[in-house]
Amino acid sequence: MLFRYPVRIIQEDGEFAVHIRDLPEVVTAGYTHAEALEMAADAIEVAVAGRIEDEMDLPAPSAPEPGEVQVAVPPQIAAKAVVYLAWRRAGISKSELARLGRSETEARRILEPRHATRLDHLDEAARALGTQLVVGAEQA
Repeated sequence: MLFRYPVRIIQEDGEFAVHIRDLPEVVTAGYTHAEALEMAADAIEVAVAGRIEDEMDLPAPSAPEPGEVQVAVPPQIAAKAVVYLAWRRAGISKSELARLGRSETEARRILEPRHATRLDHLDEAARALGTQLVVGAEQA
C-alpha cells in the first residue's frame, strides 16, 4: 500500500481550501495552490500520526478521483503506519508485539509516530507481523 492520500483543492473566498475524503478531520488552506499543497502535506502527517497515537482506525488511501492530486505521507510516518496497521490486524497487545523480537520499550516506540525508529527495526516488526515494507522512489 502506498501512503498517498488524494487531496482536492478548491478556491473559496480568496483561499485555496483543502479537502481530504479519507481524513475528514483535516481542515487547512493556503493563499496559493502551492501553499495549500504544503499545508495539506503537513496536515496529513499530523492526522496520520494522531490516529496512530490515539490507536484509531487509519483508512487506506483511496484511489484519486478526477480533480484530486495525491500527497505522500513522509516515509518515516508511512513505515510506522504500515507496522501500526499490521499490529492492529494481528489483534495483539504491545507487550505481545515485544515478544516477537524486541524489548517492550522498543516495541512501544515502534508504534509511536514521533519517535525516530530505525528502518531496519520497522522492517523487522513488519515482517514479524506478516507484512513487508517496500521502499520506492518517483520523480517529484
